[in-house]
Amino acid sequence: MMGYLWAFLVGGVLCVIGQVLIDLTSLTPARILVLYVVSGVVLSALGLYGPLVELAGAGATVPLTGFGHLLAQGVIDAVDRMGLLGILAGGFAAAGAGVTASLICGVAAAALGHPKDQN
Repeated sequence: MMGYLWAFLVGGVLCVIGQVLIDLTSLTPARILVLYVVSGVVLSALGLYGPLVELAGAGATVPLTGFGHLLAQGVIDAVDRMGLLGILAGGFAAAGAGVTASLICGVAAAALGHPKDQN
């Protein structure tokens, strides 16, 4: 039960931070998204995001900071296995399945939902 609580709290705090950035700054949503991914990479590289994932589970992995963490961990693991070539391949290997699933779901939703232009 505590796992659910931590996931809710951590995920909620990440969402609140994003909403505050939208409301109180002139940052565009795209820049905030990039900021979240880059902060996930930096926190993961510093070893700070892993313990947060252990504590909060999906509350830390589902937001975009979790995507940055996934990219960083993929690169770190690939560098350990392949050397410097892992810098180029690690992020793609780690995040490839999630990106592919997102694309397939997006195409399926567009095919089933009959999207229209917003004129």
